[in-house]
Amino acid sequence: MLDGTALRAMGTDSISNLLQLRVAEIRSLVESTTTSPAFDIGTVSLLPPVDGLTEVWASGVTYKRSRDARVEESVVQDVYDRVYGATRPELFFKSAAWRVVSDGSPVAIRIDSLLNVPEPELVLILNCHAEIVGYAVGNDMSSRSIEGENPLYLPQAKIYNGAFALSSGIRPAWELGGPAGLDRQLMIKMDVTRDGVGVWRGETTTGSFTRRFAELVEHLFRCYTLPDGALLSTGTGIVPGLDFTTLPGDVVSIEIPEVGTLMNCVTTAGGQTQSDGDLVPFANAKK
Repeated sequence: MLDGTALRAMGTDSISNLLQLRVAEIRSLVESTTTSPAFDIGTVSLLPPVDGLTEVWASGVTYKRSRDARVEESVVQDVYDRVYGATRPELFFKSAAWRVVSDGSPVAIRIDSLLNVPEPELVLILNCHAEIVGYAVGNDMSSRSIEGENPLYLPQAKIYNGAFALSSGIRPAWELGGPAGLDRQLMIKMDVTRDGVGVWRGETTTGSFTRRFAELVEHLFRCYTLPDGALLSTGTGIVPGLDFTTLPGDVVSIEIPEVGTLMNCVTTAGGQTQSDGDLVPFANAKK
C-alpha cells in the first residue's frame, strides 16, 4: 500500500486462503502483485486482515511488566510467577475472525468490570504450516478486575464483544527477519486520550520480551490443527497501574513504527447486560 493506493492480490480471494500457503509462495504472490491493478483506498473501508476460520489467540505474561501487573491485581498471585518462568507459555483463545474490529472501529469494555485496560501487542500472522507470515498491531482489551478476582475467569476477562482490534495492514515477515522471528527490536507505544487530553502514555520494546516467537508458535500448533492459519498476539509490556481504567469515549492509539498503527475509540460491550446493582467494588490482594 503506497501513497494512498493499494494493489489487488492476484491468485487468492481471502486472507484465510492466503494462510493455507507456504511463506515462500505467499512472498512470490505478494511480490508479483506489483503489476496488478491499483485502487484508491479512500474509496473503500479497510477491514482487519483476518477472515474465514482463522482463529485469534493470545499470549500472557511474556513481559516482566505483564507479570508484575498480574501479580499486583490478583488475589491468586503465584500462578503468574510460575508461568512467567515455566517452559510452557500461557496461550488462550481470544477471538473468532468475525469478531475482530478494525482500525477506526470501537473497542469495548465490559459493563460488569470496574477496571479495564487496552493492551498494545505485536501480532504474529501465522500460516497453517506454523510459519510466521507477517506482523500486525493488536489491542487485546482486558477486564483486569475480573481476572484479578480469579484466574479461572480469564476467558470472561478477555473474550467479549469488541475485545480485540487489529491494524488494517500486515508487514511481511521477510522484511523484518526470518521465519522464526525478528532480527531487530521494535518499539511499541500507546497513548490514551480523554476529551482530547492525554491521560496515559507508555512504551516498551520487544527487547523486553522474555520468550521466543518460535516457542509460542510451536506450543500453539502442538496437538492442534489450524487449517486457515492463526493470529497470535504476543503479550504486552505496557500495563497502566491500578489507578487507571479506560472509560467510554476514550481514544486508544497504538504504534509499532515498523509495523503499523491502530486507533480505536472506547465504548461499552453490546449484548445482554445486567443491572449496575450486580457490580462489586474491585479489590486487589494488597487490601
